[in-house]
Amino acid sequence: MSGRKWSIFSIINYTLLALFAFSTLYPFIYILAYSLSDGVAAMKYPIYFLPKGFTFENYIQIFQDTKFLEAYKITIFRTVIGTALHVFLSALFAYALTKKTLPGRTFFTFFIFIPTLFGGGMIPTFVLFRELGLINSFWVYVIPFLYNFFNIIVLRTFFQQLPNSLEESAKIDGCGDFKVFMKIILPLSTPVLATIGLFIGVFHWNDWFTGTYFVTNKDLLPVQTLLNDLLSQSIAQADAAKNASQTGTSIGLQSVAQTTPESLRMATLMVATLPILCVYPFMQKYFVKGVMIGSVKG
Repeated sequence: MSGRKWSIFSIINYTLLALFAFSTLYPFIYILAYSLSDGVAAMKYPIYFLPKGFTFENYIQIFQDTKFLEAYKITIFRTVIGTALHVFLSALFAYALTKKTLPGRTFFTFFIFIPTLFGGGMIPTFVLFRELGLINSFWVYVIPFLYNFFNIIVLRTFFQQLPNSLEESAKIDGCGDFKVFMKIILPLSTPVLATIGLFIGVFHWNDWFTGTYFVTNKDLLPVQTLLNDLLSQSIAQADAAKNASQTGTSIGLQSVAQTTPESLRMATLMVATLPILCVYPFMQKYFVKGVMIGSVKG
C-alpha cells in the first residue's frame, strides 16, 4: 500500500515539476522562435515552437548597428568590472566586520545599514553624482554599486562560521590579516562569493535605470538603455518598408521588410538575455550552498 501511494505521489510530483519547468522554459522558446522568424510571416501566422519563415535578418539588423555593439561592450565591461570590485570589496569589508577588535565595528555596521532605510531621492542623487564627476562617466555604473548591506551581512555570516584555528595557524606562520584573507578566507569562500557575484552580475547586466537618467553621452549607454531606441528605429524602418512596398520603387528595402518592430524586439531580448542564461548553469552548483551557508540565522 505504501509503495502504491509513493508511486502516485511521484507521478503527481514529477508531473507538476514538468509543467512548472515547461512554463518557465516556454517563453524563451517562443522568443527564440519569433526572433528567427520573418517578421511579416510571424504577424500572419501564430508561432508556438518553430519559426515561421526562418531567417537571421533580425539579428543581422541588430549587429549592423554600431551603437548596439558599443552598448554591448559597455554592458560587458560594467558587468565584469562592477561584479569583481563589488565582490572583492564587500568580502574585504565583511571580513573586517568579523573582527571584534576592529575600532568602530558597530558604527561601520550601522553606517552601511542606514542607506537601506533612507534614500535621498532622484534630485539629491543626481546632484551628488554631478559633484563627484560621475555624470556621463563610465564609473557611474560601478562606484555607486560597490557595496550592498545584504551581501555584506551574508559574507560576514559565512566568514564567522569558518574555524578560527585556520587563521591562528596562518598567523603563527607569519601571515598578516590581508594575507590570511587572500590565501585562506577567499579560497574557502567560493560558494558564497559565487552567489554574491551572480546577484550583482545579473543586476549590472539588467540595469537600464542608471544609463537612462545619469548618462546623456550616447557612446556610454548600456545595451538595456539602448533597446528603446532600437525599437523606435525599427518602427521607422517598418514604416519605410511599407511605403516602399506600396510604391514598388525600392528593391533594397525588401530585406527590411522581413523585419518588424516585434521581431527586432524579440531578437534584442535574446541577445541581451543569452549571456546570463549561459553563465547561470555554471554558477548554479554554488548558488544553493552559498545562500544556505551564508544565510543570517535567527
